[in-house]
Amino acid sequence: MLNRIFIQNFALIDSLELDLHQGLQVITGETGAGKSIILGALRLILGERADTKSIQNSETKSIVEAEFNLNENFRKFFDENDLDFEEHTVIRREILPTGKSRAFVNDVPATLETLKILSSKLIDIHSQFETSNLFDEEYQFKIIDGLSKNKTLISTYQKDFQEYKKLQKDLIALKNQLSEGNKESDYKTFLLNELIESNLDEVDLDELQNQLNRQENAEAITENLSNIFTKLDLEEIGILDSFNDIKSKLGKVASLSHEFSLLHQRLEENFVEFKDIIFELQNEAEKIETDSEILSDLNFKLNRINSLLLKHNVNSVAELREIRDELSGEQSGFAELEQYIQESENKLEETTSLLEKHSAELSKNRKKSAPIFIQKTESLLKKLGLEKAKIEVELTDSATFNEFGKERIQLLFQANSGFPLKPIQSAISGGESSRVMLSIKKLMAENAELPTLILDEIDTGVSGKVAQEMGNVMKEMSENMQLIVITHLAQVASKGDNNYKVVKQDVSGKTQSNIIPLNSGEKLQEIAQLLSGSKITEAALNQAEELMK
Repeated sequence: MLNRIFIQNFALIDSLELDLHQGLQVITGETGAGKSIILGALRLILGERADTKSIQNSETKSIVEAEFNLNENFRKFFDENDLDFEEHTVIRREILPTGKSRAFVNDVPATLETLKILSSKLIDIHSQFETSNLFDEEYQFKIIDGLSKNKTLISTYQKDFQEYKKLQKDLIALKNQLSEGNKESDYKTFLLNELIESNLDEVDLDELQNQLNRQENAEAITENLSNIFTKLDLEEIGILDSFNDIKSKLGKVASLSHEFSLLHQRLEENFVEFKDIIFELQNEAEKIETDSEILSDLNFKLNRINSLLLKHNVNSVAELREIRDELSGEQSGFAELEQYIQESENKLEETTSLLEKHSAELSKNRKKSAPIFIQKTESLLKKLGLEKAKIEVELTDSATFNEFGKERIQLLFQANSGFPLKPIQSAISGGESSRVMLSIKKLMAENAELPTLILDEIDTGVSGKVAQEMGNVMKEMSENMQLIVITHLAQVASKGDNNYKVVKQDVSGKTQSNIIPLNSGEKLQEIAQLLSGSKITEAALNQAEELMK
């Protein structure tokens, strides 16, 4: 229940605080007095976007607070959203002069989304301009589902439906990915096989080039080595003989003068290294042979690697290996992708089966409750002066799932006998729509757990006996909930358990709106004024007194 409203620095309101009670709470006031301003402030509590134009004094922030009396059923929601649960919960919105807006629940910062979800469980504001909701398919499903006790089932269905849509979207994306991949698959497979056949893990490009150079220049290498060996082995003038002769003579010198011993030793060591080099040269020379097959194979390998480097626009064998591994991963990725598609199709099939089951149950419940809706609505409409009105619920199967099952809904209506029923949006007039909406709001209130309902001039366009009956309906509704009604009808105002009046005043040369509670005498005066206008007559007072009785 809504216990208290506090508004500060909002439009024409400087500061306003109002305590509300259980039962029928009636708000009256002249057109333009500020009733819509109060509702606009309350809509901020519902999570609607804030506008800096609403700030009266642009140098300070605007504040709207609403205090609600909650029961333990709300504790779970508070725990799930990291909010502090209190029996008297205060929701506050602040609009800063900078344009920023902040929301709090019991002084804990909250997002607008959280605020919307919480406030939707606490309060419903219905304006005369929102009667068009009646024409909306979603709203019509909401009406029938309320009577059908489908709340838990529709929640389960919609959760599965969201999963169904996600699976459909993901499956389309996976199939598109596979299709795009298949277009390039053959070419990529060719590239992969080409890289695999090149045995890249065994390729050393520098060594391959060196082997090719050796094969291609084997004759020149052999000829030069032969000349070296010839010069080494020539008798008397050969390098080895000359080296031995030098070494021997230096040995004699060293034996005669020890200053040459170190040089002799160094010559001995270098001679050993020199002979080792000669030995290695002979070994390598023996290995050299010209083989046309080897040369051809080396040329083929080198050309293939160079061709791959050019084709893939890279500079090293290591980069070719990376490309090979990437292509290999893509190939295995295609196999995984096909597996994912199969798994998604299986999940989609399971979810579809669940939706079929849920939607069939939803439809069964709706068809069972539709006659109850028709009977109750037509009964209320008769009370409200539409004795001949007929209403029908048309449920038709749908080929596809939607947010509310696998069927469509349409309310059909006719206010006069002898005429065919038509879709309600094309068959209802302005005066009729307010009475139909009130009837439906009453039925919805009976089946909803909503503690507070605000009706903003839903009685527009009616008078006399119909207005009296509308007041009776509202009074009946308020027995099980807090009903706040904004009205211009004396017949409705007279039914109020508590009455309030919105007034516009000049304070220090500035126009301000305020709302004041009315005692029984003030309530009598207000009802009389609604009946007679600005000048209250004795007859109006007598009639007002009769209405209040």
